[in-house]
Amino acid sequence: MAADAVGLATRTVEGLAPAARSALRSGVHSGVRTTGAPRGALPCAVCAGHPAGRPTGRPTGAAPTPGDRYAAGRRPVLLAVAHGSRDQQGVAATGALLARVRALRPELRVRCCFLDLAQPSLPQALAEPADAGEEVVLVPLLLGAGYHLRVDIPTALTEADASARLAPALGPHPLLAAVLADRLAESGRPPGAGPVVLAAAGSSDPAANADTRRMADLLARRLGDGRPVVPAFLSAAGPTPAEAVAALHAAGHRDVAVATHLLGPGFFARRAAGTGARWTSAPLGTHDALARLVALRYDEACRTAALR
Repeated sequence: MAADAVGLATRTVEGLAPAARSALRSGVHSGVRTTGAPRGALPCAVCAGHPAGRPTGRPTGAAPTPGDRYAAGRRPVLLAVAHGSRDQQGVAATGALLARVRALRPELRVRCCFLDLAQPSLPQALAEPADAGEEVVLVPLLLGAGYHLRVDIPTALTEADASARLAPALGPHPLLAAVLADRLAESGRPPGAGPVVLAAAGSSDPAANADTRRMADLLARRLGDGRPVVPAFLSAAGPTPAEAVAALHAAGHRDVAVATHLLGPGFFARRAAGTGARWTSAPLGTHDALARLVALRYDEACRTAALR
């Protein structure tokens, strides 16, 4: 039975603590640079192609967000912070997503940096001198709360001793469920074909894994076909996607799909593709709903009063 397989596949993540939902607010600088990167680090195409991260001007008719105190003036820089990857396609996927954000919101100045493995790094971005009076909203391109959001980014912001705002993680959110559902359809899985395994990166932080479980619930509701969606983790927690697929196969489900809950190509995406599932979706990648979510997190932070 599907319920037995779900219980078997998810038994190791039962009892996870709920994610901390308090917003983090601290300092960050908006500048980035793409020169002088350490050997082996990959530059961001968005930063290289748009070194200032600025459009030529606010487009006529750009609609302000209700309640946005910046509606009549200069808006803060959107500084996106991605995890980073050694995979050139993974870094390019970040650039393509932010290019889509720029196309969606041409009035915004969009810049990027990375937590690891690619350039510019977050410390580099924080070290650049600011324009006079320039404000920054830091938008983590992370799919859930976890150590990076709770510790790494706030620590870097505190060490920078600059003023800015930190938006929440991208997920869990219904817009991510919409992207996942589209990617599953593109993989060839027909509606109602069988159970789905949601393959997330995984974390030693229970809050991040709890967000994945909530994302699995959101995807099940989005699909609306009555098939279970089993959360699984590519590292640091269990079950792994391969274990979840095997459990479902053992329970008699021949047609199992894997929904790849990753932003772009790379090591984890390749591992997600090797589970033995009948269908495996591509990573989230460049999608209008994902670009809207990045902009939404930015707008939410703009509506929140800075702590300092």
